[in-house]
Amino acid sequence: MTSRTPPPPAPAPRPGEQDPHDHAERAASFDRDADVYAQVRPTYPREALEWLLPDGARQVLDLAAGTGKLTAGAVGLLGDGADVVAVDPSAAMLAELSARLPGVATHRGTAEHIPLPDASVDAVLVGQAWHWFDAEAAVTEIARVLRPGGTLGVVWNDRDTDVDWVARFGEILHRGDHLEPVEGHQPLMELGDRFTAVEAGTFRWADRLPTGALRTLAGTRSYLLTLPDDERAARLAEVDALVRTHPDLAGRAELDLPYVTSAYRAHRR
Repeated sequence: MTSRTPPPPAPAPRPGEQDPHDHAERAASFDRDADVYAQVRPTYPREALEWLLPDGARQVLDLAAGTGKLTAGAVGLLGDGADVVAVDPSAAMLAELSARLPGVATHRGTAEHIPLPDASVDAVLVGQAWHWFDAEAAVTEIARVLRPGGTLGVVWNDRDTDVDWVARFGEILHRGDHLEPVEGHQPLMELGDRFTAVEAGTFRWADRLPTGALRTLAGTRSYLLTLPDDERAARLAEVDALVRTHPDLAGRAELDLPYVTSAYRAHRR
């Protein structure tokens, strides 16, 4: 069995020097404020994880695991005896994951260079990250580390913009964002003959947050992370104004942020 050693990740860009319309710099921006990301980004509904993970899965890779939002769900669902491994290019993100999930092995790596042996896992999960990958290279690597019959599961949490205040929140976050589709949900592309046809599932739920955390959540988006400081501050002030003035938010201590979770799965032939 072989494993691939990834190249060293590029250093994170310095605050205020990023290009908010550059895909690579946006991807690298998550090194900033990883602890805040861990606190306010949503988890994933259990029903989606049950649908994504195959029966009997014991070795699971969370690819582009970040601070471990999806990892924690997999650990909780699979229980004792399961071996969940997290791979991410960001040392800061993995440090947050390890602080919250000390029993999970972590490795720095990317979807294009996964530091695991051939045919070593029953499932690969990808949460909120497929749009950052070189899809062709990632599919090759995922197929390599999956056992025959293993499952690739990809999932996105999308804010439910049918709700008025949620739509207005999204407009503040993405106004002028040339890479807006990168931040949103994109279905899997054709995976090729190494995988079965992609199946899709949808799950609706809501994440309960302190109302003041909406500003903090906005600040974890890659577009805002890479804006110049004055523009970032102006966007966050708009979020504050939305919270103060929207009739569904004004005066409330907590809110329910509705999500539509879109999940996709395919099996290794």
